[in-house]
Amino acid sequence: MVGSVSGEVEVNAPAHVVWELYRSLELLTITKKGLDKIVDKIEVLEGDGSVGTLLQFSFHPGALPFSSYKEKFTKIDDEKMVKVVEVVEGGFLELGFKWYLVRLNVIAKDEKSCITKNTIEYELNEDSDPKLASVVSIDPLVAMMNIAANHIVSGIKA
Repeated sequence: MVGSVSGEVEVNAPAHVVWELYRSLELLTITKKGLDKIVDKIEVLEGDGSVGTLLQFSFHPGALPFSSYKEKFTKIDDEKMVKVVEVVEGGFLELGFKWYLVRLNVIAKDEKSCITKNTIEYELNEDSDPKLASVVSIDPLVAMMNIAANHIVSGIKA
């Protein structure tokens, strides 16, 4: 079973400013602070934020149906302002997903505003219960987008 879910947040800041944060490792620091009740630790295992960067996410007990996962940046397109991150170990893969990825887009509206859109795409293993798809939630990513938007907008106003 293949599926996807997405969410959007409007940001009162230029797309290029928002993209600079989204493509950087700084997004992890900001996200960790804002989601500290869920995320225990984020470690950069290898890389500098470019394609191939490998991260380890660890979660507080009971926050998610797994304790950790590793993800890899597999695509960063500065022209189209798209970043793709794939889970490569643990997490959703342990639960019975064949693959699980997040696509982050920054879409310009005008010179002063944009939309951030995150899409989760996944496929369950053939022998997995289709009900397993119910653990996929866009809510943490929408929270991350709001945290990032607030960080950027407060920096512009300062």
